[in-house]
Amino acid sequence: MAEISALMVKDLRDKTGAGMADCKKALVEADGDITIAIEVLRKRGAASAAKRADKIANEGMIVAISKNDNKNAVMVEVNCETDFVARNQEFDDFVSIVANALLNNKIESVDDLMKVSVDGDSIEGLYNSILSKFSEKIEIRKFEHWTSEGFISTYIHAGNKLAVLLDVAVANVNDKAVASIRDIAMQIAAMNPQFIDRSQVDQSTLNKELEIYKQQAIDSGKNPEIAEKIAQGKLDKFFTESCLIEQAFVKDGSISVNDVIKQISELTGSDVKINRFARYALGES
Repeated sequence: MAEISALMVKDLRDKTGAGMADCKKALVEADGDITIAIEVLRKRGAASAAKRADKIANEGMIVAISKNDNKNAVMVEVNCETDFVARNQEFDDFVSIVANALLNNKIESVDDLMKVSVDGDSIEGLYNSILSKFSEKIEIRKFEHWTSEGFISTYIHAGNKLAVLLDVAVANVNDKAVASIRDIAMQIAAMNPQFIDRSQVDQSTLNKELEIYKQQAIDSGKNPEIAEKIAQGKLDKFFTESCLIEQAFVKDGSISVNDVIKQISELTGSDVKINRFARYALGES
């Protein structure tokens, strides 16, 4: 059995960030071989995470990045259990590596992501390394990877707790148009629309809303005929709150988001249309 010196333990700690006691145990198990000890710590971290599978991991980070042409973008949420880990630079670096791996590879699932090679290691190897440093559940919760013929804007709210991808059909973008598109992405972050426009609202959703409004009116003493009219009137409010292009613009309440889209059309000399958007808020399903 090789003698495990304090210097060996310190060296392993410097390389992995694991605790001193864990480093010593790993070196003993590896008979002093630091390479094997690193692998022991990685496996131990993964095993520890598996044991904590039922824990709630609602802290973490959301990152949204795009390539320079803004036609290829990703958004990813990586969760952990505590704010302490979420604010750690090594966790930040890991999330950045994951986001770039997603951006630069065709990946359909977390399993695919884990196989991606990064600087001689794999995402799975890096994931196991970070598990060995922090004794808590860490998971890559969800991600989007979009490509577009138009322009994809990314927006990250302060603290990486909220982010948005916005795909816009537009040509001849200039700096003013890019700024206005980003304003719409900020609108999505702030106002959380559920649909782009009325055409996306399915009939079952409308029926449910109408039924709620009608029942509220009846409960307040209105007869069914009047309640029906009140419900129809409230449905317009539902559209203006839930449909992006009908929302009042947060930076100027006197105009709608649709008015901003028209302004972008004038700036670019092209027809502008919202293709899709996605909004991630930390911990939301």
